[in-house]
Amino acid sequence: MKTENAWEKYTKTQLEEVDALSKAYRAFLNHGKTERECVKQIVERAKEAGYKELSELIKEGKTCKPGDKVYAVNMEKAVILFQIGSEPIENGMNILGAHIDSPRLDVKQNPLYEDGDFAFLDTHYYGGIKKYQWVTIPLAIHGVVVKKNGEKVIINIGEKEDDPVFFISDLLVHLAAEQLEKKASKVIEGEALDIIIGNRPLQDVKDDEKKEKVQAFTLKLLKEQYGIEEKDFLSAELEIVPAGEAREAGLDRSMVLGYGQDDRVCAFSSLEAILEVQDLSRTGCCILVDKEEIGSVGATGMQSKFFENAVAELLALTAGSYNDLILRRCLANSRMLSSDVSSAFDPTYAASFDKKNVAYLGHGMVFNKFTGARGKSGSNDANAEYLGFIRKVMDDAGVTFQTAELGKVDLGGGGTIAYILSLYGMNVIDCGVPVLNMHAPHEATSKADLYEAKCGYKAFLKA
Repeated sequence: MKTENAWEKYTKTQLEEVDALSKAYRAFLNHGKTERECVKQIVERAKEAGYKELSELIKEGKTCKPGDKVYAVNMEKAVILFQIGSEPIENGMNILGAHIDSPRLDVKQNPLYEDGDFAFLDTHYYGGIKKYQWVTIPLAIHGVVVKKNGEKVIINIGEKEDDPVFFISDLLVHLAAEQLEKKASKVIEGEALDIIIGNRPLQDVKDDEKKEKVQAFTLKLLKEQYGIEEKDFLSAELEIVPAGEAREAGLDRSMVLGYGQDDRVCAFSSLEAILEVQDLSRTGCCILVDKEEIGSVGATGMQSKFFENAVAELLALTAGSYNDLILRRCLANSRMLSSDVSSAFDPTYAASFDKKNVAYLGHGMVFNKFTGARGKSGSNDANAEYLGFIRKVMDDAGVTFQTAELGKVDLGGGGTIAYILSLYGMNVIDCGVPVLNMHAPHEATSKADLYEAKCGYKAFLKA
């Protein structure tokens, strides 16, 4: 079965909508290179759309009725949006779920050191990366530093035109004969991914204090510019990400090239969908969580009780009191699109894909019946009845979609948050946007696939 190229069906008006959505998406990427930055944008958009914070409604003793819009934030790193439908929530919700964390480098708690008259920050990579892709490219530092007194200092260095950037050095090719004999996984070791942040020594230092004078000058700048000291790194969350903005790619401007599109392309399109839909029958829900790239663990990952607790609180606001049985029925009767990216066919590496069961850039949103690795290990496997339902929803809405698997059977695989929600007994399927260069510092997506994903998510919420 051949799939349709979405670009071939667009009218002039639709092409304008595609470009407008892409422009907003690039802005979202540029201002959301960390989970906290994404949540900040999402909350701002939600408030503009009339969403009220769940905790405030609880404090005020308010109740919720059909049409009400509610959001809940978890530790500034995860967020859930609800739009109350006309049917009782016990009948189930239509849920979109994506993640807003992306592979990167995290600064260690005791990171600053000097060697060879360079000041370095020691890092620990987060998520699955090809380490050699991160050397010699411009890098930025994003995050927060929290002092002992609770003061929070926001860090964002490397994005403005007049900001300095940072980098990881690599061995010059003239001396790299031995390095080039190594496996790709060993060319750059994890402990070598330390970023260079300075080379200038502190002047007017006594002779007996001249040790680590480049480090000393770096600390002086941090104190002057940000009011932080070396010990403040102990309570900091600093992420090293590629510097620079997401860009249109191709002479035809058909693609977006930028950092963090796994999985912010699905998070953004899910957000746009739930903000645009109105007058839902079933309650709509959009879950945007942290920590998927390392197993959905921790207090802000999908495995936490944040989602379940938020639904319980929402039930109490809509029904007047909490009932555990109604909560269980609500979750079991719900259906979900686990919105995560899929690998796009790359003709340069065609041998890694099954051409009959792969997603193509520009051919619309993609559904993965199952993910996992090799023998479907660690996978959610959607049932045929749910796939039949999804097909009808998408066809009735005129959404261009395709189905795919993540590469050839024996080559590897990956996971999403789908299996976690399926434990409640709800119907769940993986779907999202195809991506080239997945987990690289700069990933590529199609504007058309972004547009079709938003349309598909809207159709699902209204189903």
